[in-house]
Amino acid sequence: MENILIGIAIGLAPMLVILIVQYSKYKVKEKEHAKEIGRLKGMLSDRMDLESEGLNKLKQENEELKKQNENLRISLNTYSQKPGRKEIARLQVYQKAVDRLTINSPGFGAAWQAALKESEDEFEKTYIGVQPFIRRLIPLKNSEANVVKLVEDDTD
Repeated sequence: MENILIGIAIGLAPMLVILIVQYSKYKVKEKEHAKEIGRLKGMLSDRMDLESEGLNKLKQENEELKKQNENLRISLNTYSQKPGRKEIARLQVYQKAVDRLTINSPGFGAAWQAALKESEDEFEKTYIGVQPFIRRLIPLKNSEANVVKLVEDDTD
């Protein structure tokens, strides 16, 4: 029986040594894993902080752009309602219509150019000479237009 006990003791001793070595290796790996998990958690929290800051900046920028867009829309509506804007738009429509007529209608171009030249000369006269002075002093009406024409004829 003694031999059996000696055999068991000889078998248990290396097993105990191996068990202690394996346990110490396990504890070292457990500490390494805990350290790695802590490092990964830190990286994850840093990344989440950065992404949340970036998302907040994007939301603020989006809000600012929405405000600018609304301000620009209001400004555009305001400018479009200023005096003269509708007239300018109407003149552009007329210009397109005249261009189409000039291209599509033979003979219209020459008559149009003559009428345009006369209109430009008349318009230019409204800024030079006595006529603008008289128009500022005397508001023009249909009956008064004849008086202005008489005065113009006298100055020419």
